[in-house]
Amino acid sequence: MSGFVGIVGDLTSDGNRETYTATLKRMTDRIAHRGPDREGIFIDDKVAFGSRDLAVIDLAEAVKQPLSNSLEGDTMVVVSDSEIYNYLDLKAELEEKGHRFTTQGSIEVLLHGYEEWGSAITDHLRGMFSFVIYDREQDILFGVRDFFGLKPFYYTRLPDGKLLFASEIKSFLEYPGFVKELNRDALKPYLTFQYNPLEETFFKGVFKLLQAHRFTYHLSTGEMDIERYWDVDFTQSLPPAPGADRSFDECVERLDHLINESVEVHSNADVPVGSFLSGGIDSSYITSSLMPEKSFSIGFDNEGFDETSYAREFAEILGIENYRLLLDPADGFDAFPTIQYHMDEPLADPSIVPLYFLVKLASEQVTVVLSGEGGDELFAGYELYDEPGPTRSWKRRMPAPLRRGLSTLVGPFPRFKGRAFLRRGSGRPEDYFIGHANIFDERDAYALLKPEYRTGPSVKEITAPIYERVADCDELSKKQYLDMNLWLPGAMLLKADKVVSAHSIEARTPILDKIIMEEAQSIPAAYRITEENTKVVLRKAAARTVPAEWANRTKVGFLTPIRIWLKEERFYSRIRELFASELAGEFFDREKLLALLDAHHEGKANNGRKIWTVYTFLIWYKRFFVDEDAAEAPDGGVDGIAGAGADETTDKAVTEAA
Repeated sequence: MSGFVGIVGDLTSDGNRETYTATLKRMTDRIAHRGPDREGIFIDDKVAFGSRDLAVIDLAEAVKQPLSNSLEGDTMVVVSDSEIYNYLDLKAELEEKGHRFTTQGSIEVLLHGYEEWGSAITDHLRGMFSFVIYDREQDILFGVRDFFGLKPFYYTRLPDGKLLFASEIKSFLEYPGFVKELNRDALKPYLTFQYNPLEETFFKGVFKLLQAHRFTYHLSTGEMDIERYWDVDFTQSLPPAPGADRSFDECVERLDHLINESVEVHSNADVPVGSFLSGGIDSSYITSSLMPEKSFSIGFDNEGFDETSYAREFAEILGIENYRLLLDPADGFDAFPTIQYHMDEPLADPSIVPLYFLVKLASEQVTVVLSGEGGDELFAGYELYDEPGPTRSWKRRMPAPLRRGLSTLVGPFPRFKGRAFLRRGSGRPEDYFIGHANIFDERDAYALLKPEYRTGPSVKEITAPIYERVADCDELSKKQYLDMNLWLPGAMLLKADKVVSAHSIEARTPILDKIIMEEAQSIPAAYRITEENTKVVLRKAAARTVPAEWANRTKVGFLTPIRIWLKEERFYSRIRELFASELAGEFFDREKLLALLDAHHEGKANNGRKIWTVYTFLIWYKRFFVDEDAAEAPDGGVDGIAGAGADETTDKAVTEAA
């Protein structure tokens, strides 16, 4: 794991090397939590790179970044946040072609791979990566983000023409020419999705390089060409595609082999490796394949929200250590501003709170941890992908043209009893499915916001271009594809990367592997979900390793008792004070906010997720646009920010090791 920053443009007209060195130092200090072991810089007249590294593979100082091809003329420099799992095979292939290496790590493979294959290097990589190569001979920058968006990449163009890029947006705050401004267009979509689904971030003019995209930046002209280099192809599950006619058992056999192989390559490290372990199938499968010395679990002292007993039982079956934590909600609320600071953008997924403390627990024991993210997206595990019995019956009895016509007819109308059924029964996800979360209906979001914040694209404008790319696919594949392009990179992987980085460890996801995806996209939809269960193929593959009780357990998810917490007087009063404040009144109709909160507190409605989504935004905004400005230190930095993490909170939770 690493954190990097870059400044690109004429670096001679408005400063000198010492000035940019000091700026790079401040920018990388902001993300020192991403790499506490090593730091480095590179500067010439056009490009300045800064890096902070966490030592995971090849702990020698020689591998620190930025890294150049020093044995081949210093014609290229790379800065990267990457783990390339097939780097040994690539290194051997490149050495046969005459390339000479100076390190034992994986990052140097990017330099020589680019020398050999140019932009087609992306065809050869297996792993999680975000990197930029400065090609001094061609006078260009070449940048890439991995297939799923496991590693972040942000960039912005300044008024003077300079390009800034970084692993985290907060680095930009240390650059003198960067002007911090809220992107008003992001707020309305956020209220519906609970994360920002736009390419432009909540910071005006700051953009994400999307997953599976690469760019070429021409230093002479300032032009930036961006293209997609890889995509999921669910048509591979349909005849006449090769393998689409495989039997169910053949799919199970192949998947089990690939999962175990992926766990093996993802566990390669020169530091201790552990695993997250819940009561669910994905983490249990990964843990049983890895057989680490230590596993980590978290829960709550609320009925229905604690799976640590399952984790403990499973760890005992495997004969491995299991460290468990029961989270005190007061700790979660106290840490929440720090959590949102690390996210860079507001993220209202409640599971981010227990995840933060789970990672803290793991960081006290290991440097690398394996987790089960991706199983639900790749193999159709979410209940939202499944259909209730009445919907299945409706689809069997009613002709498709009639169902779709009724869905189109009721689409423009406000909510009424039966509307959701007719929309879902259309068989057209484009009519009703926007992904993993749907917090505020668009009309409700519009009514809640002040007029100047009612801008931004509609849900349809966000989802339609994605659905267009899978127009010929089945209904289930369309849903999965939408989540892989919105929810997975925009929320799931964002929180995973930022939370583990906050605690200076690295998380790896064996299921989110290009080779696993190539298998997943070829599995027929009928093997992914049946009337009995979800992600059936993955469950059957896992059942070869884990007990049937775990393999067949109904998905629970990483549940957080938000609705319960918000009824407690100590948290209700805290949120009510914020909702009644002038800060909240800048964006929202405060009377409507307070009505939502009071109705929930009095048990008249379950508004927990809506309240949490608004609360998250306000905490995030206060942290970056109020507290940040008030806490500015004399040296231009911000007191208490660099490396901010779990040390800022007192762990009152109960921990135990078995």
